[in-house]
Amino acid sequence: MFLYSPSPTVSYLIFNEDGSGYQPPAQPPKLLDQVRQVLRRQHYARRTEDAYINWIVRFVRFHKLRHPLKMDTPEIEAFLNFLAAKNVAASTQNQAFSAILFLYKQVLNKPLCAKVDALRAKTPHRLPTVLSQSETRALLQAVPEPQSLIAHLLYGSGLRLMEALRLRVKDIDFNQHQLIVRAGKGNKDRSTILPNQLILPLRRQLRQVKTLHRQDLAEGLGQVYLPNALERKYPNANREWSWQYIFPSSRLSVDPRSGLVRRHHLDESGLRKAIKQAARQAGIVKPVGPHTLRHSFATHLLESGYDIRTIQELLGHNSVETTMIYTHVIQRGALGVRSPLDDLG
Repeated sequence: MFLYSPSPTVSYLIFNEDGSGYQPPAQPPKLLDQVRQVLRRQHYARRTEDAYINWIVRFVRFHKLRHPLKMDTPEIEAFLNFLAAKNVAASTQNQAFSAILFLYKQVLNKPLCAKVDALRAKTPHRLPTVLSQSETRALLQAVPEPQSLIAHLLYGSGLRLMEALRLRVKDIDFNQHQLIVRAGKGNKDRSTILPNQLILPLRRQLRQVKTLHRQDLAEGLGQVYLPNALERKYPNANREWSWQYIFPSSRLSVDPRSGLVRRHHLDESGLRKAIKQAARQAGIVKPVGPHTLRHSFATHLLESGYDIRTIQELLGHNSVETTMIYTHVIQRGALGVRSPLDDLG
């Protein structure tokens, strides 16, 4: 696959000052390398980088390996229409569109000839799956260690899965009984509640993590990933205790961007499997995943009488309309309406 910068490489010789020898011209960077450079310069998350690269490759392959500079709005519309015809989710199509727009605007600096007017996938209006309090209790009791504490945080603090896994030591405020979520969805920080029941388990977890961190330091390791340019600004901070992940992986890994050996946080797949297995063990027939615990957190707070604005802030929603969906799943007897079947006697 080509994916090179479109500038043709001309064959010519560059002679040294003494007239001897020559220096061949440097190859221009490949297109995908250019995309990665811009994404990293603008501090995009690694997951976003991987997703954008994937969509750009699919876009180019869809058009038989034509270079993006030789394509424009019609080709973008054709690709988006293709995705819509495949009934992809609206969020999937939106991500593909964002990746292609990033390529043209931020990397190629090429204005499109016209506004993209493609068939857009429809966003389905579905109510979230919510567990009752008894189902939540049964599920949490069935989640094994070490995933149990994370599952309790998802429900007790309303965290998204990756927000919980990315928590660092400095993000826990035991005195104020709160957690600080750094660079959550939309790259926003927010605070949420730290349940009293989780204070002792979290302190135990930190003691274990500190022992592991000391072992890593003794072996000349102990580094973690630091966001944005902090690693360049504070070159020794990546070994400090306050920056360590609360839920570190049991294995060291090589950072694909820097090539450094680090201890990353736990992989999310382990918790997804543990929660699905726990749901089966608890006899819960609803489709259950990590995000179900966040949905249940919001719904149970509403049932307890907390106002919608407070819950919006705890969840980190941009709009209260997003939070309002939980008002539709509260068990209040269909808004107080009594079924005529119950009056037949």
